[in-house]
Amino acid sequence: MVRRRTIKRLHKLKEMDQQSDNQQNNNTTLQELILDNFSDCDDLVHRTFPELSISIIYFLHLVNDQLLKMELLEPLYHASEEASLPFLRRSNFHKSDDEKKLIDGILKGEAVVFHKEQAYLINISGPKQREIQPSETETTITGPHEGFVESSEINLSMIRRRVRSSHLKINEIPVGEVAKGSVYVLHIKGIANDEIVNDLINRIEKIEIDAVYDSHILTQLIEDQPNALFPQFMLRERPDAIAAALVEGKVIIVLDGSPAVIITPSSFFDFFQTGDDYYQRWITGTATRLLRFGAFMITIGFTALYVAVTSFHYEMIPQSLLTTLAGSRSKVPFDPLYEALIMEVTLEFLREAGARLPTKVGQTIGIVGGIVIGQAAVQAGITSNVLIIVVASSAIASFVVPSYVMSASIRLTRFGLILLAGLLGNLGIVIGLTLLVIHLSSLTSVGAPYLAPLSPLFKKDWCDFLIRAPYSLMKTRPAIPRSSNKKKMK
Repeated sequence: MVRRRTIKRLHKLKEMDQQSDNQQNNNTTLQELILDNFSDCDDLVHRTFPELSISIIYFLHLVNDQLLKMELLEPLYHASEEASLPFLRRSNFHKSDDEKKLIDGILKGEAVVFHKEQAYLINISGPKQREIQPSETETTITGPHEGFVESSEINLSMIRRRVRSSHLKINEIPVGEVAKGSVYVLHIKGIANDEIVNDLINRIEKIEIDAVYDSHILTQLIEDQPNALFPQFMLRERPDAIAAALVEGKVIIVLDGSPAVIITPSSFFDFFQTGDDYYQRWITGTATRLLRFGAFMITIGFTALYVAVTSFHYEMIPQSLLTTLAGSRSKVPFDPLYEALIMEVTLEFLREAGARLPTKVGQTIGIVGGIVIGQAAVQAGITSNVLIIVVASSAIASFVVPSYVMSASIRLTRFGLILLAGLLGNLGIVIGLTLLVIHLSSLTSVGAPYLAPLSPLFKKDWCDFLIRAPYSLMKTRPAIPRSSNKKKMK
C-alpha cells in the first residue's frame, strides 16, 4: 500500500512538472508570436530583466515617458526576484493570455509585461496630442471657445464634463480591417430613441473597409442615401453643440482620430444654425438666421435668374436698368449662359486655389486674383459689369452658410439651375427648384425626414426653425429624433 501511494505521488509530481513545462512553453510561444507579429517594427521596444525573469514590450512613441518610468522602469530597477510577483499584483496590471488582446493593447499604447508563464497589460499610453484650441471651422463670437481634437479620450471627456448624467451611455465599436480604430456611439438613455441607436450600431458593425480615417468618410458609409447630393449627417467641432444635441435626444458618433463629431438624425435646416444663435438675444439670433436663409436663396438662384432674364425675359428688367445692362453687354461675344458659366468656373478655381495654398498666400490670391481677373475680363469684353456683381454676390452669400459641406452642395446645385435657366428661362428655374424640393423631400437621416419640421409639419418645432424664439417658448424637445420621451426639459 505504501508503495502504491508512493508511485501515485510520483505520477502526480510528473504531471505537475509537465503542466508547468507546457505553461512555460505556451508563454514562450505567446511572447514569440507577439514579437513575430511586430517583426520589422524598429519602433517596438523589447526590454528584458533576466534577473527578474521579466520582459516588457511596448511602442516608444505611444506611451507616456513619465508613466513608463514611474510605473514600470523605476520599480523594476529596485525590485528583487521575490518582490517582482507582488509588484505585478497591483490593480493597474491586468493578467491576460489572449494573443489578440495583448496585440491590441500594444497598439493602443499599453505595455505587455511577461513574468515567467504569465502576461500582464498595463496602461501607460500617452502619445503626443494637439492641445484643446478653438475650432477653426466653427468660429464663434460669444459662448465657449473649446474645440474638439483628434483624441477620442479628450473629446469624450469634454462631452462628459458638459453632460454630467449617469444616463449618458457610450458604446464602443471597433472599425477597420487593417488600420483598426474605435467608434463611440453616445446617447442619453430615456431621451434618445433606442431604434435609432440600435440602427446606427448595426450599420457601423457591418462596415467592411480597411480603415476609416475621418468622420466625413464614416458618414458616407452609414448614411441612408449614399448617392444623394446633400449631406445627411451634421458634423460639429464644438462640445457645447454636441451637449445640446444630446439633451435634445439626438445620437452622437465620435471617431477616434477625427475632430469632427457626427450628430444624427439631422435635418436640412440644422445646417443653417450656429451656436451664436443661442448665445445672443433671440431677436438678433432670429435676424441672423433669416439672413442665412436669404443668402441660401441668393447663392442658389441669383446667377440663374440673371441668365434667364438676359436670355429670355428682358421685359422683367426695369427701363432704367435695361439701358445700363444693354450697354454693358454690347461688347460681350458670348451668350449669357456661357458668360455666366465662365465666371462661375473661374470663381471656383480661385476658391479652390485659396483653400489649398498657405493661409497668407491664399488670402492674397482670393482677393487680388478676383479683383484683377474681374476687371481684366470686363475690359477685355469677355463679361459684363452686371454679371461680375451677380457672381460676386452669389459667392459672398455662399460663405454665409455655416456648414462647408452644405455650402459645397449648394454651389454644385447652382450650376444645374444656371444650365436650366439658359435653356428654358424662368421655366427652367421653376423646374430645377421643383426637382430640388422633390430630392430634399425624399431624403432621410437614419429614417427621420430631412425637411422636418417643414415636411412633415411639426408646429411645435417652429420655435427653433426659421426663427430662434425666446427660451420661455422652447420647452419641448424637437420631434425629429422621434423620441418617445415628451417631457419638458428641466
